Amino acid sequence: MSTHPLRVRTSRSLPRTVRVVLYATVLAGAGLVAALSRGSAPLQAVDARPKPVMTAAAPVASGPSDGTLLICGGGKLPGSIRDQFCKLAGGPRAHIVVIPTATARADRPEYRADLLEDWKTCDVGSVRLLHTRSRQAANDPSFVKPLTEATGVWLTGGDQVFLTNAYLGTAVQAELSAVLARGGVVAGTSAGAAVMSGVMIAGGKTKAEVSRGFDLIEGAVIDQHFLKRNRMDRLIGVLSAHPNLVGLGIDEQTALMVDLREHHLSVLGDSYVVACVPDAQRKAVRLQFLKSGDDLGMADLRTPATDEALAGVKAEEPAGLKVGAL
Repeated sequence: MSTHPLRVRTSRSLPRTVRVVLYATVLAGAGLVAALSRGSAPLQAVDARPKPVMTAAAPVASGPSDGTLLICGGGKLPGSIRDQFCKLAGGPRAHIVVIPTATARADRPEYRADLLEDWKTCDVGSVRLLHTRSRQAANDPSFVKPLTEATGVWLTGGDQVFLTNAYLGTAVQAELSAVLARGGVVAGTSAGAAVMSGVMIAGGKTKAEVSRGFDLIEGAVIDQHFLKRNRMDRLIGVLSAHPNLVGLGIDEQTALMVDLREHHLSVLGDSYVVACVPDAQRKAVRLQFLKSGDDLGMADLRTPATDEALAGVKAEEPAGLKVGAL
């Protein structure tokens, strides 16, 4: 039996540090990419957490909406990203709601007070914090009221399961969608980014633990701290169980802006967004690296991949490895 190499093709010349990270992750993940060719059993859901969502094939888009998602990869974000969030929310007329529930520190009043003071340095109309661990409170109209008036919502980092345990299936989740529907912006960093997709990566170092997220963006699964924490094979593993999705790996200090009205993607920040796109035959993955200033239409990520742009192997043959065109 002959061995065909695993090829990774990209359309740009990448910095040496990114090439090293990519080479290492492809080495570690060769078997996972081969699983795309052979087909693999779905990943198990996290114990005592919501079960994975099985989504139908769809382009990377949310439901009818005029709003914007700002999906941040974590780490120390450039000030320009928060500035862009405030601008999208309406600038001096913006009504911002910050939800810190992803971090355990949100239970401490002093942490919430410091966080609120930090956000009040922004030139916006108002800033309010919203936090609870109670699903009953998350359905209380008086608790949810700030979201009904919000033009922008920011979900902080921490543990995305804290967010879903408190808000999944509640009025809070419904109001996040309503903010988008009326043209507002929903942003999240780290855990706040991971929770935006319906199929949510809840944890796991190299093999993802999959649970259910807020489903603010259809047809995609999000991973964050992507190059910094070497998560390529984790994301490709999720795609092996959900090959109808596009994987969006967002590195630290970087954000992917999704304009839901224009069906448009653009990148801000200091590193890369890596789009991982299974091919039409679900046998291979095309990698597309996007840096600050890059933009494309959502539908472009679903353009059928050619043999020249694939990372994968023939279904009936084992995986070898070749890294080229970096």
